[in-house]
Amino acid sequence: MTAETITPPQPMTAERPIGPALSRGWRRRCPACGKGKLLTGYLKVADHCPACGAEMFHQRADDGPAYLTILLVGHIMAVALHIVWSAFRPAPIVMALTFSIGVVLLALYLLPRIKGAFIGLQWSRKMHGFSDKLPD
Repeated sequence: MTAETITPPQPMTAERPIGPALSRGWRRRCPACGKGKLLTGYLKVADHCPACGAEMFHQRADDGPAYLTILLVGHIMAVALHIVWSAFRPAPIVMALTFSIGVVLLALYLLPRIKGAFIGLQWSRKMHGFSDKLPD
């Protein structure tokens, strides 16, 4: 056997692309297969994917999704508030009620999707306990 025929050992797992994992997480689907539900409740991460069996109980997004949600909602609503006030000059009580409801609804919409994207990012970067024995 010559030196040209020997190949170096290959890693046990293939690279996990970040784009599809983020997209699947945003849709609240398993980042591994894209079919199973990632969340069992509003924000509770499923222990395992019901479709492919990938373990998800290791994933902890902690406070990251909440911070990013607050950041996005704050910036979106600040711009909207400025535009509405400049263009229409509604009564302050109308603006307060409208924007309060808007902030709550937007935050409730974004929070589970951002959490899913965080978990997709963690999965694609093999963070938080995923082993080489799990399907890619």
